[in-house]
Amino acid sequence: MNFFLASTNYWIHDLSPFLLEFSGDWRNWGPGGIRWYGISYLLGFISAYFLLVLYHKHQKSPYDKEQIMNLITFQVIGVLIGGRIGYLLLYQGDKFISDPLSIMRVWEGGMASHGGFIGVFIATFWYAKKSSQSIKPIGDMIVSVVPPGLLFGRIANFINGELWGKTTQVEWGVLFPKAPDFALGIARHPSQLYAAIAEGLIPLIYVQWRYWKTSITKKYPGHLAGEFLLLYSVSRIFNEVFREPDATLLFGFSRGQFYSVFLMIGGIFVMLWSRKKELK
Repeated sequence: MNFFLASTNYWIHDLSPFLLEFSGDWRNWGPGGIRWYGISYLLGFISAYFLLVLYHKHQKSPYDKEQIMNLITFQVIGVLIGGRIGYLLLYQGDKFISDPLSIMRVWEGGMASHGGFIGVFIATFWYAKKSSQSIKPIGDMIVSVVPPGLLFGRIANFINGELWGKTTQVEWGVLFPKAPDFALGIARHPSQLYAAIAEGLIPLIYVQWRYWKTSITKKYPGHLAGEFLLLYSVSRIFNEVFREPDATLLFGFSRGQFYSVFLMIGGIFVMLWSRKKELK
């Protein structure tokens, strides 16, 4: 086995999930160190903050720096709680029932983007009402700063060696030590990187172009939010073709594909809602 792996042409994933790992007694404390996964969330929120500051500077946001910090705080809470609860309910229902406190152990991994979206929606709606702003334009603004977090998160998934893809013979396939067939030298798609591009980078480029270079947010407030949900859901459904399902299938679809159908329907509804005056 060792000889085969040593002679394989595929890259063997050997990245550490830690930027800094604690030693000694500190290793038993909480996350055991500073993880790339946590850093990805931090980078996502920092990116969102600076984009929102830039929007305010160019009069594309009603929120000043103090309000932006409040808004980001709401988003952080929404993402973390929504993502964690979403993961446990949508992917690990039995575990959540038997061990409710697992919701607190975020360093163990397990955040669902679909749950995160619900958390972000609730946080955005709540803060928009709190600050006496319409949910539609604020929704457009929020979705335009979400993609960096998705991009960094998927890169962190790759660094962690989790959520790997299906088996493949393409030359850029990767051997993931945590995969059940690693010892056989069977490579898998680096689907985490595919997702970083399809679910993070492409939506980032698209929504930023739409936000800065078109009049969509002024003509149809809320439409961009719907466009983002539609684009993300289509990208997720496509990328799941290369990803190994991490839970049982639902009606022949992976969990990510199945839940994304509802996200797609939600995106279409939001776009129609943004044009409701024209549809009367």
